[in-house]
Amino acid sequence: MKIAIIGANGQLGSDLCHKLGSEDIVALAHSDIEITDMNSVKQAMGRRRPDVVINTAAFHRVDDCEGSQDKAFQVNALGARNVAVLAQELGAKLMHISTDYVFGGENCSGPYTEFDTPVPLSVYGKSKLAGEDFVQRLCSKHFIVRTSGLFGIAGSSGKGGNFVETMLRLGKERHELRVVNDQVFSPTYTKDLAEKIAQLIHTQYYGIFHITNRGTCSWHEFTIEILRLAGLKTSVIPITSDQYPQKAKRPPFSVLDNCHLRLLDMDDVRPWQDALRDYMREKGHLKQV
Repeated sequence: MKIAIIGANGQLGSDLCHKLGSEDIVALAHSDIEITDMNSVKQAMGRRRPDVVINTAAFHRVDDCEGSQDKAFQVNALGARNVAVLAQELGAKLMHISTDYVFGGENCSGPYTEFDTPVPLSVYGKSKLAGEDFVQRLCSKHFIVRTSGLFGIAGSSGKGGNFVETMLRLGKERHELRVVNDQVFSPTYTKDLAEKIAQLIHTQYYGIFHITNRGTCSWHEFTIEILRLAGLKTSVIPITSDQYPQKAKRPPFSVLDNCHLRLLDMDDVRPWQDALRDYMREKGHLKQV
């Protein structure tokens, strides 16, 4: 099976290339394909004719999206449309990566399932939801995967690392960190996400899937665990989102329920604490055992 991975050099894309290494992989970096340009998409995929397309490309700097609305919709919506059109023409399966930020987190009684109605708060969330809509309408054999709080060995090329590495760096530089405690989510290791995506693309279980590591925490709680595993004694002070103003409004609660996986008896994703420990070990950061 020939699998094209768009964003192959990114945080998730790198793990997908490793996990799917036994397949016929077409690794596409930004220099190989510009998803906002239909001609570029046709050139990159038309001559390779993949059986599966995995689109991890996105403009995901959430605050920058607020000031660059056109770019956000060009990449996250129209780019997703272009890939969906080509996948449909090729008869290929399309795996499209989305986000927990399609939900607003207000007046929520529990984790969001795939059957809840998205109400995004930010330009980023709105543009990603628009991309989902294009994928559903334009490609019949689609998987849409919403995930949350990604951290991976390769780091995020668009963000210059990931949250774990940022907190470790700051934890070594400062005596005290101030981190929000009123945004609750499920941190997700890209290695675990890649493993589940690799399973799904070999099925015909088309539709929307939530895939995150099990369990929930705030960014404050996540930071405490990161520093604990690294053996750092830096004090972590909880603050509210109002005390750390950002351009884009974040959902106070964006926990995803892996409901669709559970209904298919496929929800064996491990707790985020176990995933984080493995990540820290692989990166050489682990001090607490």
